[in-house]
Amino acid sequence: MKSLISVFFLLFYNIAAIYSQSKKETYQFSRDIDFTIEKDTAPWKYQAGATAYSMSGYYKKALETWDKNGATIPKITKADSLYIKEFIPQNAKDYIIKRSKNEKIIIINEAHNNARHRVFTTSILQGLYNNGFRFLGVEALSDSLINKRKFPVLESGFYTKEPEFGNLISEAVKIGFTVFGYDDFSSENITGKDREIKQAQNISRWIEKNPKGKFLIHCGYDHVIEGIPGIKSWEKAMAGRLTEFTGINPFTIDQIQYSERGDLKLNQPYIQILNLDYPAILVDSNGKTFNGSIDNPKKIDCSIIHPVTKFDNGIPAWKTLQGKRKAYSIPSSKIKEFPALVTAYRINEFEKNGIPADIVEILNADQNGKLLLNNGRYKIVIKNKEYKVTDEFLFTMKN
Repeated sequence: MKSLISVFFLLFYNIAAIYSQSKKETYQFSRDIDFTIEKDTAPWKYQAGATAYSMSGYYKKALETWDKNGATIPKITKADSLYIKEFIPQNAKDYIIKRSKNEKIIIINEAHNNARHRVFTTSILQGLYNNGFRFLGVEALSDSLINKRKFPVLESGFYTKEPEFGNLISEAVKIGFTVFGYDDFSSENITGKDREIKQAQNISRWIEKNPKGKFLIHCGYDHVIEGIPGIKSWEKAMAGRLTEFTGINPFTIDQIQYSERGDLKLNQPYIQILNLDYPAILVDSNGKTFNGSIDNPKKIDCSIIHPVTKFDNGIPAWKTLQGKRKAYSIPSSKIKEFPALVTAYRINEFEKNGIPADIVEILNADQNGKLLLNNGRYKIVIKNKEYKVTDEFLFTMKN
């Protein structure tokens, strides 16, 4: 099963892009995504469907759809149950920011269908910047104008269309990071091995040009692996190649292994054993960080154990960024018909094909549709089931 999932990771990048080409609308009603999945006959339809749900803000549905790829209930051995007791949970955000003082390169990964991972990376940006980090490398980005424009647009990349990915990039530029993409989009029929090499080479060039700079690299899946990845044909993943090219040992962080699944019985047992209410990195008395089971540790420095999501009116609690974002209830007078798809764009970005800061589907008059927004000026755009704009208005969020 592990090798099958690894193959999915290799194929998924191009599959999702191909799958999306048939979509006229980037942000869709859930029933339209349902219909597309049902009629699709491709073996990767649940992967693509999970990403489509994520793109339009359906966090839970994205996880549940990904589960349909096939999964078994994980178990841990008695040895692992004892092993985990050697570690003490530390707040992941605080630990990473503190450790970043002595790191030059931090690599953190994401699952492309899980917006939570992007929100966590967003949460550490300011702390890393305060500790000297000035460059953010993003796997999914293909946009040479991003630092001049100051925000991503629909053409910036495929995964970057997702609102939390857009928020991640916009927040980084706002703080003062130089944002760059490091994938090679010019080569056709590139092999997995060559892709890992080219990613690392592109990052290395940025490091060579900025020898005193400190770099945060946000990647997908197994690119964070420092040793031999699950896909053996790679030989080395991007993180391992980067060390090979630069001589620098990066601090590598996995977010995927210990994140919740759509079906809670598929969660890694450590999530339930710890039963925390915050993302944690486990550290033992010698300062060693937990990176997997005692018999099969990952070739990364540490894993973040994300707790099971708590919801407030259907909104994941982690979307608030620890209270930085506030909820805005859509006035019922603005909804002309149901269902309605409501998006909030930072001012002047809607007209330039920008990425929404948040999106919510409102199915009926009984639903209290809410958006989570930072302070600022927004254009709210409301569409009906035919994706026609039925209303748009300006709104200022103030705490």
